[in-house]
Amino acid sequence: MKKLNTHNVDLLISAVSKKQYPEHEKPEVAMCGRSNVGKSSFINTILERKNYARVSSKPGKTRTLNFFDVDDQVVLVDVPGYGYAKLSKPEKEKLYDMIVEYFTNSENLGFVLHLIDSRHKPSQDDIEMNEFLNYYEIPFVIVMTKIDKISKNELAKNTGIIKRELDLTNNMAIIPFSSVTKIGKDQVLNEIAKVLED
Repeated sequence: MKKLNTHNVDLLISAVSKKQYPEHEKPEVAMCGRSNVGKSSFINTILERKNYARVSSKPGKTRTLNFFDVDDQVVLVDVPGYGYAKLSKPEKEKLYDMIVEYFTNSENLGFVLHLIDSRHKPSQDDIEMNEFLNYYEIPFVIVMTKIDKISKNELAKNTGIIKRELDLTNNMAIIPFSSVTKIGKDQVLNEIAKVLED
């Protein structure tokens, strides 16, 4: 399995539409989730950086698709968080359109890391994202974030809920993850490395 040097990272572009997507031949792995799911902390843990993705006390700050080139081998795409209640309806629709346009137009998308907060059952937005990924037959990995904040019993229970409430037709793995303890980091990197072998 190829090893990624996660210290070798460049932000290619922050895009809002298809015409701004960077041109390259590398596989892309997108990361999506609710606006307070811990995506910035997840990215910083994966890339072994303190603040590559800005961790904000205000959810819903990412309004662009951020393309990160990792080791000149794979491009990680930070997709804006969904489900942020304080956005206006036009702002929500604009973000939704941006996400749909990317997922349906990217020619390099290998799979999606779908981040879900391990402390709660999937939200309606999580369920809709799951339905969307399955409808377009986009492979995905479910990453259960913030597992350091719950017990093993709660994690087992909530994993069962995810398996019941979500359609796992195109799911490749369910990975429990903590940006505090780094549990799940190697497993996520292994999944990303698999797209380099295709």
